[in-house]
Amino acid sequence: AGTMSRRIFRAVIMGPPGSGKGTISDWIVRDFALHYLSCGDMMRQNVRNKTPVGLEMEKFIERGQLVPDELVTKLMLHEIRETFRNDPWLLDGFPRTVPQAEVLLQTTQLSCVVNLAVPEDEITRRIAGRWIHAASGRTYHVDFNPPKVPFKDDETGEPLEQRADDKPETVKARLEAYRTQTEPVLAFYDKKGLLHEFHGTKSKEIWPHVYKFLSTLKKPDRSLSID
Repeated sequence: AGTMSRRIFRAVIMGPPGSGKGTISDWIVRDFALHYLSCGDMMRQNVRNKTPVGLEMEKFIERGQLVPDELVTKLMLHEIRETFRNDPWLLDGFPRTVPQAEVLLQTTQLSCVVNLAVPEDEITRRIAGRWIHAASGRTYHVDFNPPKVPFKDDETGEPLEQRADDKPETVKARLEAYRTQTEPVLAFYDKKGLLHEFHGTKSKEIWPHVYKFLSTLKKPDRSLSID
């Protein structure tokens, strides 16, 4: 390990859908000069490029089935071991299970796991507040960008609708599924002393805390800014 005495910075980011994980990830990647490894993006790229693992995954996707864990693990470990072997990175969307978390730790030394602990009622309000005017694609938000007349499109006056995914009961079910799936993974990382949780309702409030914490592990490339 002589040559690798300076550990390469490698982190996992976790957080429920609607937690602002995409925004925080963008800022981390920008300020700390990391590669952003998104599990979903990599799966899509491999399917598009018809790689061996991509072709295997496509069989399940075409049948409308979930891609099995083993295949996802195989893909991600290949990327980590081959493509990004000597690079610092931020990993998003993987691991989703304790076995995946164990295999990842056997493969690579993690610097930390960042978990965005945004309250569920805040996430529900954020997502379930979205309404759309289907014909034009105009989007509104009850709190952040309300229409002039409640639930009516500003330009046509036609009624707004809510996407099925954004309905409160759907959001609650998704959050519950996420919690059930990831709680064991968070507990696993907590036991290893890698888990660092950041609480808040707005990305701009959480970000300075994330930035300061990561700065203790890796020298930032940019000074802290909220934009």
